[in-house]
Amino acid sequence: MPYLNAEQLNNLGLKSIGSNVRISDRAAIYNPEQLEIGDNSRIDDFCVVSGNVKIGRNIHITIFCNVAGGSEGIVFQDFSTLAYAAHVFTQSDDYSGVTMTNSTVPAEYKNETKMAINIGKHSIIGARSVIFPGVTLGEGTSIGAMSLVTKSTQPWSIYFGVPARRIKDRSRDLLQLEQKYIDKYG
Repeated sequence: MPYLNAEQLNNLGLKSIGSNVRISDRAAIYNPEQLEIGDNSRIDDFCVVSGNVKIGRNIHITIFCNVAGGSEGIVFQDFSTLAYAAHVFTQSDDYSGVTMTNSTVPAEYKNETKMAINIGKHSIIGARSVIFPGVTLGEGTSIGAMSLVTKSTQPWSIYFGVPARRIKDRSRDLLQLEQKYIDKYG
């Protein structure tokens, strides 16, 4: 996968960028002045990242993901991951038919939900899952593939389904590995 070189990364006009950041030359970055990316983070091919987004350190946004921060914002805390084709968005139209929908319609004819999203440290969102506006994934949350997350989660738990429901506790063993990693690489 070809990544942007240092000069290309600097020319994006990002709000801030850490060291060892890799962004595919096939990713689409909109509103770069609102995007913050921490050390050792990566955005793969065919991802779209737009709006107010803060990506911590060691974040991986894999191929075909959509990260739509809008005005409210998405925060990815350290060591979190979006698996293939996951979608995270902070706004949604009212689908009831009471108001109009889509981006071509002026706001006065719509009823949009707009709420921030927080992806907790060490959270992983499975392939083709969707995270709705206003959700906070507690630290260490694991979301199974093809899940629909409409409500905030408990820390160190595994969720799955449509809508996503808590299945069981998630191991915290990885915290020992995090400490070894930080001791070795800083």
